[in-house]
Amino acid sequence: MILVTGATGNVGRNVVRQLLDAGEKVRAITRHPESAGLPDGVEVLPGDLTRPETLPAALRGVEQAFLFPVFGSLDDFLRIGKESGLEQVVLLSSGAVTFPTPNWIGDRHLECERAVEESGLSWTHVRPGMFMANDLAWAAQIAAGDVVRAPYGDAAAAPIDERDIAAVAVRALLDRQAGEAHLIGGPESLTQIERVRILGEAIGRELRFEELPREQAREHMIGQLPPQAVDFMLDGLASAVGRTAEVSPVVEQVTGRPAHTYAQWAAHHADDFRRTPA
Repeated sequence: MILVTGATGNVGRNVVRQLLDAGEKVRAITRHPESAGLPDGVEVLPGDLTRPETLPAALRGVEQAFLFPVFGSLDDFLRIGKESGLEQVVLLSSGAVTFPTPNWIGDRHLECERAVEESGLSWTHVRPGMFMANDLAWAAQIAAGDVVRAPYGDAAAAPIDERDIAAVAVRALLDRQAGEAHLIGGPESLTQIERVRILGEAIGRELRFEELPREQAREHMIGQLPPQAVDFMLDGLASAVGRTAEVSPVVEQVTGRPAHTYAQWAAHHADDFRRTPA
C-alpha cells in the first residue's frame, strides 16, 4: 500500500493517478474526503499532518508514502509511520534548497528534508523548480480580459509541469529509490511575456502582458504568503530579467520520456483559463 499526502494538490492528484495507472494500491488522506474528487480505485481517508491523532489509521498497512511538506509538522508522521511499518518516503521538496545563499523557502524545505533523513526511513527528495501551475494565478485576469498584469515580464524561468514532478516521484516509489535527490526543471527557458503569449494561443485569444510595479505586486502577494516568501520570489524574478534560465534533462533521465513543454501544459489547462470569474 502506498499513501499519498497532499493528494488533492497539483502534484498529489497526479501522483495518485499515475500510481493507479501503474496498478498500485493507493490510499490518500485529505482533510475533506467528501469533496476530494479523487479517482475510483483510491482509498480515501480523513487525515491531516497537523493532527497526529488522524495518522495511525492512515498509516496502518502502508509501506511507502509520498509526503507533502507541511512545514513543522512532519515529525509525528515519520514517527508513527516508522512504528506502523512504513519503509520509504518520497518527499516533495524544492529546488530552493540548492541555492547558494540561504532563503526562507529553501530553509523551510531543508528542515523537512532533514526530518525525513533523520527518521531512519529510506528516502528520496524531489526538488522541483518553478511550477507551471503557478501561472494558474493568472486565470482570473485572463477570464476577465486580455491583459495579464504582473511584475518583471522579462524574467525567464524553466517551469515544470506538475505531471512531470509527479512522474519523478512515482518512479522513485516504484523503483524504491533510496538516498536520491532529484533536482528537476522544465525543458525550455521562457519569460513571463512569452508564457502569456503561449497561453493566448492555447485558448484562441490574443493576450498581452502589462508590467506591474513591484510594490503593487508585493501588496497583493502579502495577503497570500509570508512576507519573507514574497520578497524571495520577487527578488528571484528581478534577478532573472534578461537572462536565460537553465533547462533540465532530469525528467527524461528518470522517467524515460521528455518533459512536457509549456505549450502542452497550456493546452492541458486551457479550460481553466476560459472560465468566467466568480
